[in-house]
Amino acid sequence: MASTSYRRKSVRKKKSTKGKWVFYLISFVMLLFVLVGVYQFRDGFLYYLGFKTDKTLDRLSEKERKLVDIRIYEVLHQHDDKAIGFDVSEYQSEIDWEQTYHLDESFELSFVFIRATAGVDKIDTRFRANWVASKERQLIRGAYHYYRPNENSIAQAQNFIKNVTLEKGDLPPVLDIEKLPKSQSIDSLKVGLRRWLKKVEQHYKVKPIIYSGESYYNDFLKKEFSDYPLWIANYNFWRNHLEPDWMFWQFTEKARIAGIEGMVDINIFNGDKNRLLLKCIR
Repeated sequence: MASTSYRRKSVRKKKSTKGKWVFYLISFVMLLFVLVGVYQFRDGFLYYLGFKTDKTLDRLSEKERKLVDIRIYEVLHQHDDKAIGFDVSEYQSEIDWEQTYHLDESFELSFVFIRATAGVDKIDTRFRANWVASKERQLIRGAYHYYRPNENSIAQAQNFIKNVTLEKGDLPPVLDIEKLPKSQSIDSLKVGLRRWLKKVEQHYKVKPIIYSGESYYNDFLKKEFSDYPLWIANYNFWRNHLEPDWMFWQFTEKARIAGIEGMVDINIFNGDKNRLLLKCIR
């Protein structure tokens, strides 16, 4: 009996030691991830500690707001040679455009995308006011259409064309596609998107831009629509740069801009302001 008892204690001791090593290993890996994150966003942390102590919160906890501000600063800091802009719709309510010159007083805002229409009959209630005011503010402006997969594509294109007059210096029209259809196949959706794009291109004599999430684009659109300029949304905390084939990257939906209520999407153009002007209607 004594020998059996000794063996049991030995087995327990080995299991206990193994468990401790597993715990230590997991703790080390977690610590490593934290350290990598701190190093990767070191400039953002320093920026926050130095200048963000009185940041106004908006629907985010203090901890969440800190992380958002750090990421925004770090990404923009790494792209300070590129043009930076934002996008708005009626959800931002009335905008004081005279305050929209910079983000966090550090990064110049050069362009804006404004929602114009959605579906076959929706007109953004703030579009006309935003369209005129952004021109007066001397921002490079662009208009986008929110595509509803279960509505007629030609009627949607006509809704956009009827309500949007593009001028010299404006960005090409944008097709915003985010949802999957409920009453048709993916192939039918693609046919509709192609019809919208062709109709709009024929009218404005310029190739439209496609806006979508990175996963949505890769899964459903890339094979057939890779010949169109891309505006990609990806808010992944660990992504820091645009892909070479992206014209624009929307990297956050949680920024704050003076003169605008609530949180705002921020976008980076894959080039400087002079290059962006070359992409505009001539």
